[in-house]
Amino acid sequence: MEERGVLEGSSLVSSLPDFSEFPALTLEEWQDWFVAAASRVLLSCPPQGVCIFYQSDVKHQGRWIDKGFLCQLAARELGHALLWHKIVARVPPGTPTFGRPGYSHMLCFSPQLRPPLEFSSADIVPERGRTSWSRGLGLEVCRFICRYLLKCTPTRRLVAPFCGQGLLLAVANQLGLDAVGIELSPKRARRAQILTVELVR
Repeated sequence: MEERGVLEGSSLVSSLPDFSEFPALTLEEWQDWFVAAASRVLLSCPPQGVCIFYQSDVKHQGRWIDKGFLCQLAARELGHALLWHKIVARVPPGTPTFGRPGYSHMLCFSPQLRPPLEFSSADIVPERGRTSWSRGLGLEVCRFICRYLLKCTPTRRLVAPFCGQGLLLAVANQLGLDAVGIELSPKRARRAQILTVELVR
């Protein structure tokens, strides 16, 4: 991504990996990596595109790690505006959770795009929908993101760093967007190549 620079005509959607996926790093080192990775995604966004981060906080040894805050640290350094911050329910409200909170953050940033107020939508997404794997974006979240890109931005290509098993890519294609996924795990990448929306119904 650093070599390609700004991805004209694209918006980016990412769910950056957890601390648990970096056993060689301390918690503080992982947080520094997270902010740097979020900055790299933001730097690829064209002026009229958006970057959407879908992140679930983690609890580690009694400490709550707020990934939404880390995304905002990166965006503030680069001067990208926060267009909206939504909460997605991962479990029914009132359900206790332990290692991971019962909700996820969904934050949308842009360098210059400022959609009109009439494009506003609910701040609470009551369910994420079915997923292709436990840490993936849900079907309803994917549909919300893609419809937002179609309605509120001029971009028609979705780029998804850390795309996982690729449900977002499948939904994007189904709704008429071009989609490019970036994934280091060969197993997840193979799954993303064949996944269709119908496979998670």
